[in-house]
Amino acid sequence: MTQQMNALVRSSDDVTSGNEFLVFTLGHEEYGIDILKVQEIREYDVDGVTRIANVPSFIKGVTNLRGIIVPIVDLRIKFNLGDAQYNEQTVVIILNLERRVVGIVVDGVSDVLMLNASQIRPAPEFGATLSTEYLTGLGTVDERMLILVDIEKLMTSDEMALVEKVGT
Repeated sequence: MTQQMNALVRSSDDVTSGNEFLVFTLGHEEYGIDILKVQEIREYDVDGVTRIANVPSFIKGVTNLRGIIVPIVDLRIKFNLGDAQYNEQTVVIILNLERRVVGIVVDGVSDVLMLNASQIRPAPEFGATLSTEYLTGLGTVDERMLILVDIEKLMTSDEMALVEKVGT
């Protein structure tokens, strides 16, 4: 299974545009993140994650990935999408962000898609009821709609406190 998943992630030498997205699912929705932020995709091993006391519920804990301590965030919990169900499709997408490696737990991965500018629409405004600050837009491919997430902005937000910010 890991070979299949890693086949979805291309080396950065193969990527010629910032409009290539790794598509993953949370519940019934499909999301896309910039493929350049993805380091690898791994099976989710609940037993391989060490729980840390007094962290938000969406932070499942940390894991040791080849000597690097990696915080693991469950996006289903973070996005308030109901109880997370872990099965053989559940994976951890390992992200390489600024100076930190972070893992995100998702229900599954499906594609790597190239989207051109005409396929990306701005994120809708919902006013104060729903924050869209971490969305880069909505992508459309045939009948599919992808919620495009600025994963670096989300993971470096103050509420996540996973990546230290550099002073300007």
